[in-house]
Amino acid sequence: MADESPETTAALLNRHIDGCRRRVTTSLRLKTSLLSELSGAVGDLGTYIPIVLTLTLVVNLDLSTTLIFTAFYNIASGILFGTPMPVQPMKSIAAAAVAESNTMTVEQIAAAGICTASVLLFLGVTGLMSVLYRYLPLPVVRGVQLSQGLQFAFTAIKYVRYNQNFGTSTSASSSDARPWLGLDGLILALVCLLFLVLTTGDGGGNEYAVEEVPISRRRVQKRLIILSAIPSALIVFLLGIVLCFVRDPSIFSDLTLGPSKFHVLNLTWDDFKVGFIRGAVPQIPLSVLNSVIAVCKLSGDLFPGTELSATKVSVSVGVMNLIGCWFGAMPVCHGAGGLAGQYRFGGRSGLSVVFLGLGKLVLALLFGNSFVRILNTFPVGILGVLLLFAGIELAMASKDMNSKEESFVMLVCAAVSLTGSSAALGFVCGIVLYLFLKLREMDCKSKAESSVEDELLVSA
Repeated sequence: MADESPETTAALLNRHIDGCRRRVTTSLRLKTSLLSELSGAVGDLGTYIPIVLTLTLVVNLDLSTTLIFTAFYNIASGILFGTPMPVQPMKSIAAAAVAESNTMTVEQIAAAGICTASVLLFLGVTGLMSVLYRYLPLPVVRGVQLSQGLQFAFTAIKYVRYNQNFGTSTSASSSDARPWLGLDGLILALVCLLFLVLTTGDGGGNEYAVEEVPISRRRVQKRLIILSAIPSALIVFLLGIVLCFVRDPSIFSDLTLGPSKFHVLNLTWDDFKVGFIRGAVPQIPLSVLNSVIAVCKLSGDLFPGTELSATKVSVSVGVMNLIGCWFGAMPVCHGAGGLAGQYRFGGRSGLSVVFLGLGKLVLALLFGNSFVRILNTFPVGILGVLLLFAGIELAMASKDMNSKEESFVMLVCAAVSLTGSSAALGFVCGIVLYLFLKLREMDCKSKAESSVEDELLVSA
């Protein structure tokens, strides 16, 4: 028996290694063209770049550290989930961090991320997140998705229409109107918009089957296949990078090689108190609804038969921030908007976000914090165009609400979320409305049953 134990252990280890190898192979298997996966990789940068840039400029966030940690998060998420699972900033924490008065420190931002992550990790480990996911009404979830998608679209239009200053707020505040001409003009943004419409159409991607259409339509379908194979989002993003150097050639001299040094933050009790009240309290409901429940629902819509586990997604968000925030990395989560954007532009497998992670890692190791000089001159109109498509793709997830009652609940939830600027408030209103409608149906059912009983008694 003693001689068999090492062999058994080795066999189990080999079996485990083989299982991991198969998981990685399956997650990174191409489901479309390589160029489409590359294009999908930049599909959520319309939200990522403005928030990261704002936090870097306003609260001195360590951009190099954030890029490195989010790069590893991207790579791990692509392998773990096998879909273009995004890694996005925690938006409520970012909004609180750059408020016009009493700006939060990096330590307080990190503490807010740790508090939020602890709650999500607890919900995931205990199985409570799966219970929420199983029993939350779909119309309410769709309302949250619709409100988030429309909010992205509204912000994107402001990015395109007006000149924005990311040094004051993560949200688009209209200043002077964007000029028509120039390297960040309205015409450039509109040309990029039309280019993306031409190549992506309604967001169907590369999924055209020439043999399933009449012969008269095959020529049109072949043209659509060619257009959809163009990595449109990647081309638009690279155009923006080139324009950064054209707009400000001094960037070349300001870039320095090498990442910044890692350091562990010294968090105090006061940091946790401020971070929890100002950052975590508004962020926790948004993370539960949009970063876990909505993203799992959307994943099931976009990839039928491969719906993500709410427990796994919740634990993933918790682990990411309980590691990175201690080093000053930006608090992050998964998000339905990022998944919609990456899918819209061609991402179909985990390989898409792995490419994004490798790109972030290369930039962080090469340029470190000096990369902020490039981001600071990136054409905002182009970011708005990318964000617009991500928002519309997310909002379109609500198209499966077929009954009038479901649509009513969804629209009320979305309207309250948009008007009150709080997904949690819209969620509560949606739940209350849904329960009242169900109560009404139960009451009608009981009345119908009693009327049938009365008719039977009369006839008898």
